[in-house]
This record gives sequence, structure tokens and C-alpha cells, in this order.
Amino acid sequence: MPLLVRTWNVFHGNANPPKRRGFLEEMIRLASADDPEVLCLQELPVWSLRWLEEWSGMRSFGAVAARPLLRSAELGRLITELHHGLFRSAVAGQANAILLRPGELRPLATDSIVLNPPSFRRAQARALKLDRRIQLAWAKERRVCHAVRASLGERFITVANLHDSSVPNWGVPDAELMRAAVFANSFAEPGDVLVLAGDFNVIRERSKTLELLTGPGWGFSKPISGIDQILVRGAHAGHVKRWPDERRRLQGRLLSDHAPAEVTIE
Repeated sequence: MPLLVRTWNVFHGNANPPKRRGFLEEMIRLASADDPEVLCLQELPVWSLRWLEEWSGMRSFGAVAARPLLRSAELGRLITELHHGLFRSAVAGQANAILLRPGELRPLATDSIVLNPPSFRRAQARALKLDRRIQLAWAKERRVCHAVRASLGERFITVANLHDSSVPNWGVPDAELMRAAVFANSFAEPGDVLVLAGDFNVIRERSKTLELLTGPGWGFSKPISGIDQILVRGAHAGHVKRWPDERRRLQGRLLSDHAPAEVTIE
């Protein structure tokens, strides 16, 4: 059975250029309207995790990356509502989510890993010879990769969703990408279809990790241009396609500063 897998960095529910109000509900409904089997989301406000299933009709598995500034996620939402373009994730925090189509995929297990813990940053700072400015930028916001393993009849699929750090050094997100791949590979069972999706924040022309992952040793499918990717191993995958702008335009507003990317897995 073909599986449609989609990934989208939803830019905290804002438009491009940013507006005062948010459009997150409209974005989730749009991204799930044609019933994809898997939907990976990045840059969600933490408060939205409790609403994803209602908006999408899908089973949701969330992971908090940057914790909200305030103890109450709802209060963070109310403050952000004053001006989404200004506050973004400042008080609402940031999360990722993997959504599965009910009835198609039966979830079996889930897990997550922090991509930039202090010990990893220290080791990579030495290896990459990062200056103090970049080290401080890297430590500013926690990033995570989380994964869900599910069954589809007699087949099994593991989906890992990540959002790498964005700092002015390609080596940083590239190192996080390899950390995410090692985690996803260890979480999956032998014989699983393995999907690695999300906002990698590194392009193929600057990535040693993508070269390794798509080589014979790892065996993932080839990346496309840009930073939003879906890599597949263990099954035939079509060409990853990025939505044209008109498909994500709402009443003249371009939703998010990223376009969704998607692929069909056979």
C-alpha cells in the first residue's frame, strides 16, 4: 500500500511575511486535508500539541524542544496572540510532532533524543573549531529528534522527525543530523522502513552527513535541494516534491516561510 509522507516547518503558525495574527489551525487542516498517512511538523508552539488531533483527525505524537518561558502554555498562547509576528516562540516555546493516519498505521513505540546537549556541543565545538559566538548561539535553543514506530499490516515503519539548529556554521546542523540518524537507526528494528524527515537546516552541497546517509553504507534515498528533506530506507520512494506557493496560499497570504515537502513510499 502506498504511503504519503509529508513534512512542514509551520513557522509557529505565521505567514510570510509575518502577520499580527496566526494561522496554525488553518495550516494543520490544509496539511492533513488530503489524508496523508504521515505528517511531520516542526516549529509548533507548545500549546498547540493538545489541538493537533482535533484539527487534523490524525493521531499525534509531540515532542517539546524549547520549553515555554511561562509555566502555563495557555498563558503563552494568549500573550503570543497579541502579535504573532513579534512574539513567535519567545514565550510559547517550540515543539515538533509526528501525525499518523488512524486505521492505516498502528503505533507501537515512541522515543526522542536531544540533538544539542551540553556534552555533544562541547565535543563538536572542539572538532569544528567553533568560536565562542557560535557556541553561545548553539546553546540558546534546545533541539530534538523524536521517532514513532508503527505497523502497517505485516510491514513496519519507523518515522523520525527532526529540526536541527540554525547557526552560522554548516557543520553544526550536519553534526546534529548524524546524531539524529544514529538515534533513528538504533530505535528502528531490523527490516523496518526507516524515514528521516524534517528541517535539517543544512543543504546537500554543504553536508558530509547527507553524502554518507545516501551512500551504500546507510542506503537512504537521495536528498533534494533546500533544507526540508525526507530520506527513506528499506522501501522504494518516489521523488520528493515541494509544494508550489499557490498550494499554501490562504486569502492572499503565503503560509509559513517553508513549503511542505512530500514523498510517496511504495
